[in-house]
Amino acid sequence: MGVLTTEEQGNRPNTQGIIKGSDLFGYVGIEAAGFEFNIMVVGQSGLGKSTLVNTLFKSKVSRKSCTPNYEEKISKTVHLQSVSHIIEEKGVKMRLTVIDTPGFGDQINNENCWEPIVKYINEQYEKYLKEELHVNRKRRIPDTRVHCCVYFLPATGHWLRPIDVEFMKRLGNIVSIVPVIAKADTLTMEERLEFKQRIRQGLQANGIRVYPQKEYDEDAEERILNDRIRESIPFAVVGTDKEHQVNGNKVLGRKTKWGIIEVENVAHCEFAHLRDLLIRSHLQDLKDVTHNIHYETYRVRRLNESNANGLGLSALSLENGTAEKSEAESQL
Repeated sequence: MGVLTTEEQGNRPNTQGIIKGSDLFGYVGIEAAGFEFNIMVVGQSGLGKSTLVNTLFKSKVSRKSCTPNYEEKISKTVHLQSVSHIIEEKGVKMRLTVIDTPGFGDQINNENCWEPIVKYINEQYEKYLKEELHVNRKRRIPDTRVHCCVYFLPATGHWLRPIDVEFMKRLGNIVSIVPVIAKADTLTMEERLEFKQRIRQGLQANGIRVYPQKEYDEDAEERILNDRIRESIPFAVVGTDKEHQVNGNKVLGRKTKWGIIEVENVAHCEFAHLRDLLIRSHLQDLKDVTHNIHYETYRVRRLNESNANGLGLSALSLENGTAEKSEAESQL
């Protein structure tokens, strides 16, 4: 399998070629002819975001991997960048977009560093809303909305940091957040369990909503499944793109002087649980929650604002139509 690379263009997604293979998202029961899945990764530099994303989709799909001659530079502000890929399996295509947030949490003063991220997420909702309001709208509206935000917590072994609390409080109402402990192999098993418990206590104490939320469970069976996931959050993960021989088998793992940490071995880390949540058991639910909960909340608020300002639905549609007409006329 291969990936064709191109240079990034700010926060406009780029399609990087077609990745094929039954091991990519063979877990997903796909009935549609094709669909989009947009995942955002947030966390300070050095937490292994790119490596984990590459491990998750078993190919080089991260921003770093897809940029020729990439060199890490600390951004003075949060600048969102995205890369897109077409992942194909058995004739079904999924457009995967990975949105990275370099610069987040890297400064001495991180005040309001979440604002560009909030703005980006809302801009995608606005873009979708305008497409919906077109008089002659497309049969399938291109979906650039963020379906999941994977938030990387450093393996400090202590409590949630103020920046973690502020970010998840502000983002939890507009996007599905899945917190993970990055580079979890730096903690002992006892430290990991204690840290996970402290984080869950911090989430509850601060009223932070992370996915999957209890109020969205539809039945008893789903509640049992999601309770098991909620007891594991945040997932303690390790990412690597290197393979090693273990008992005659090739496994993804990190080699240390004490042995090999197998990424997909649940006795070593919880990467497999995160992978299954994102691209096996809950992929469609993440898309549904985005559309039916987060986007719907945004849509209602925007339409109420328009009505309050005396514009109304028709005025928004007319505004969109005028913009389209102006664009068409400029091309004549």
